[in-house]
Amino acid sequence: MTTKLKFLVDVGVGRKVEKWLEENGHDIKCMRDINPKADDSEILHLAVTEDRMVITMDKDFGELVYNSGKLHSGVLILRLEDSDGSRKVEVVKKILSEHSGRLYGKFCVFQGERLRIKG
Repeated sequence: MTTKLKFLVDVGVGRKVEKWLEENGHDIKCMRDINPKADDSEILHLAVTEDRMVITMDKDFGELVYNSGKLHSGVLILRLEDSDGSRKVEVVKKILSEHSGRLYGKFCVFQGERLRIKG
């Protein structure tokens, strides 16, 4: 059984991932419904306020977390630029089934079929 984390899903991740997370019982909020034009700092602030892990395609979150020292409750960057929604769902499903207990509060990057977890 996977741990049910709370997520804030960035716009670029896509509706298929949002729908899959919701259908599988995860507590999610979607930036497309809150403010699709919010900048990354606003997204991180909202996620921290609500104790949610950000799921994003935007690698600029690394700059905010590591160079600017912004607080976060966890960030998962999906480096899947050329992938369709079905592929993104497949990756998120795999990550959560294998690593959900280790993700909270961590900075994670999925790239090249590998998940790196820092912090």
